[in-house]
Amino acid sequence: MAKYLMVYHGGSHPETEEEMAKVMDAWGQWFGSMGSAVIDGGNPVGMSTTVHSDRSVKNDGGANPASGYSLIEASDLDDAVAKAKRCPILDAGGSIELAETIDM
Repeated sequence: MAKYLMVYHGGSHPETEEEMAKVMDAWGQWFGSMGSAVIDGGNPVGMSTTVHSDRSVKNDGGANPASGYSLIEASDLDDAVAKAKRCPILDAGGSIELAETIDM
């Protein structure tokens, strides 16, 4: 099984405790549906800082700021994409970047 990094971008933030509970339940169900394929459920992340090749630093989150990450196992990219397509962040207007990790 290959490992895939899921980097979440965007998505709306719940405004009430009721909305937060609903969102957290959806994420819990999604992670639960993948079972042992979830290596690291990850976490949301704050605004990123970018260190460029010229050593300059920008604290603006970059061109497409990450909002969180997870690490999963999948048989191949198609399997990882199928898993990603069920992620609740897509219902909140976000997107997911997938990258196979390379064991060194």
